[in-house]
Amino acid sequence: MPWIRNRSLHVVIRWQVLLTAFMALVFGWILGLHGAVSGFLGGMVSVMSSTIYALIISSHKGYTAGGAIRTALRAEAVKIIVIIASLWAVFAAYKEVNPTAFIGVFIMTVIIFSMALFVPNDSKDIK
Repeated sequence: MPWIRNRSLHVVIRWQVLLTAFMALVFGWILGLHGAVSGFLGGMVSVMSSTIYALIISSHKGYTAGGAIRTALRAEAVKIIVIIASLWAVFAAYKEVNPTAFIGVFIMTVIIFSMALFVPNDSKDIK
């Protein structure tokens, strides 16, 4: 994801993807195919919204504090809209969704996104 310039966001999105894949396998083993798909979709709702957030943050070109705050607020608003629309779309379209797997993985990936504060942001390029 070279289009995401913020190292912290890049790292936590990668963690979200890994957790989503792992939990989809776990729920697939425990609950079967619909559990795996539900877990995968729950994680992908968060991964998708986090990626959109990161893209908006990475496109920020201003150098003022006010511009940075406006960009952060705009990114957060778009992220929330994407989450609400995605959650509704999954529950409306996928009738066999397992709510426990879906919401459980979604919550875990949202918590991982908040860990971006703990990722050191050094000046090295993202590999």
